[in-house]
Amino acid sequence: MVVDALPLRAVAANVIAAVEHGQSLSQCLPSALASLPATDRPELQALCYGTCRWFHRLDGELHQRLKKPLRKPDRVVHHLMLVALFQLRHSQQATYAILNETVEACRALDKPHLTGLVNGVLRAAQREGEPEPVTPTIQYSHPEWMVEKLRHNWPEAWAAILEANNAQAPMTLRVNASQITRDDYLQWLTDAGIEAEATPYAPYGIQLASPCGVDKLPGFADGAVSVQDEAAQLCTTLLDLAPGQRVLDACAAPGGKTCAILEHCPELADVIALDQSAERLPRVQENLDRLGLSATLMEADAANLDQWWDQLPFDRILLDVPCSASGVIRRHPDIKLLRREADITPLAAIQSGLLTSLWKTLKPGGRLVYATCSVFPQENHRIIQRFLKQERTARLLEPDVAWGITTPAGRQLLPNARSHDGFFYACLERIDE
Repeated sequence: MVVDALPLRAVAANVIAAVEHGQSLSQCLPSALASLPATDRPELQALCYGTCRWFHRLDGELHQRLKKPLRKPDRVVHHLMLVALFQLRHSQQATYAILNETVEACRALDKPHLTGLVNGVLRAAQREGEPEPVTPTIQYSHPEWMVEKLRHNWPEAWAAILEANNAQAPMTLRVNASQITRDDYLQWLTDAGIEAEATPYAPYGIQLASPCGVDKLPGFADGAVSVQDEAAQLCTTLLDLAPGQRVLDACAAPGGKTCAILEHCPELADVIALDQSAERLPRVQENLDRLGLSATLMEADAANLDQWWDQLPFDRILLDVPCSASGVIRRHPDIKLLRREADITPLAAIQSGLLTSLWKTLKPGGRLVYATCSVFPQENHRIIQRFLKQERTARLLEPDVAWGITTPAGRQLLPNARSHDGFFYACLERIDE
């Protein structure tokens, strides 16, 4: 992706093109941001996230307005017009500025022969307004396969899920209970002029009325608080942690749950944070260091026990498996472009393999909490149901909680536009054969 010396909208168009070709925003956006002055970076981020969030709706409108698709070498101009349509439909920027600067960006992308087309399409879009969406894919701005899968899995909630996915996620904090109480930290926020309230389900959670930089959060640098969605925080309430336990956090990066475990019960005997990504493990250590916590970090494939397990069993295991991330689309809107329906079956195989392997490392009487940030039953309760049929030493626990939807095997949180992400949890206890 070439971004050097390009104007902001041209850079954004290249980013969207890279996402459509399979790169995540976390992969392609950092270099794009670095190519621009610091003052332009927040706008670039907003353009890229917003265009991905509304991609299918914007793309539907653009296809209606174009007499024929652009040639493959000119496809970047298609992405440029999507960025401009996003601004026309979802920003307060002056129309003349959007049109003029998009035309200039077209020239900067070395496509001067298309400036007339760009100008005409955008002027018509401004003059005529947004057309009425003709399909659920366009209306809710999600890929067709995902809309249909959600309609099948959640016939009464699918539209609410899609709408929640298009909302801006709130900023939620996890108070470090080993340093300060939630009530006291709420007072700190009030004193700092930051409006916030306690989360209803996570005992250490606080949701801000408006997002802010972490540098504005009292005590953040000293470890008083971390940023973590309420749904993700619930893992500690299910693990039933107690002093002296040996705990495994499998698939641990970037470490938010590892830190939550240690904050919840500082007297644990040992916490192993395992992840197969050497690139992501340093982030786990950074989070631990800021919070003044300690864990044993290991790089390995959790399913390959010969790589890492020392044959000492665990009292508690948190297995937050790789998944479709369909419950956190509002935080990662590029998932709409990157994920394919064909991905789900291979992911389910990985999830089942991890669960089967790690079960061998759990003590009799121990507890494993299976977690995903998915809303698809294929990755969630169906995995647990199959496992329970094949593993005689596994027993499903039904935690007494006020959150989520009861499924045949576990509890499902659906994304809520005003609070938590979509998440699934199942608690399993190992019993003697």
